[in-house]
Amino acid sequence: MSKKRKVADLPDFDPAKFLKDDEDIAAYLTVVIGENDPSLLAAALGDIARAKGMSEIAQSTGITREALYKALRPNAKPRFDTINRVCAALGVRLVAQPAHSQ
Repeated sequence: MSKKRKVADLPDFDPAKFLKDDEDIAAYLTVVIGENDPSLLAAALGDIARAKGMSEIAQSTGITREALYKALRPNAKPRFDTINRVCAALGVRLVAQPAHSQ
């Protein structure tokens, strides 16, 4: 019989560990944008920034590392300027597509 585990005992999942290349990053970001959740987008950009190196991204954006951690945490509501600067530093861009009605 297998031993039951509590959810609290499970290790935290860190998406940054799985973002190995630009294709992984683009796929992750595309899925997150499709969720239409600004706080999820901020958190995903934080995951990507950690995968690439938060200090390097901070330097590229001109935003302090501490301010980036704060702006890109779950449930944060960063300004569009911050999102735009982070995307540029990450080498990605947000693209608009027509919404398809169903």
